[in-house]
Amino acid sequence: MRINPLAIYNLYGNLLRNPRWRHWVILATLIYILSPLDVSPDIFPLAGQIDDFVLLSMLVAEVSQMIFRGSPVKPIEEKKQEKTIDVDAVSID
Repeated sequence: MRINPLAIYNLYGNLLRNPRWRHWVILATLIYILSPLDVSPDIFPLAGQIDDFVLLSMLVAEVSQMIFRGSPVKPIEEKKQEKTIDVDAVSID
């Protein structure tokens, strides 16, 4: 199974843009960065800091985008306002 980094980045960004989960994602990210238990432990000189740096850069990028430009994605509740079009179907025999 192959992991797509762009899909992970999009999932993380979408969770941060959702007002319901925003605070939990920020808290979980900060706990992960400060915790010594990582995917790549911090006792390894360079590899241990790479995952922390990537996650921190994603957090800073998304939060700064929300602060300075506003959230580009509308909340989920606002997206569900779709218009229905009624169409009279005629069968062709």
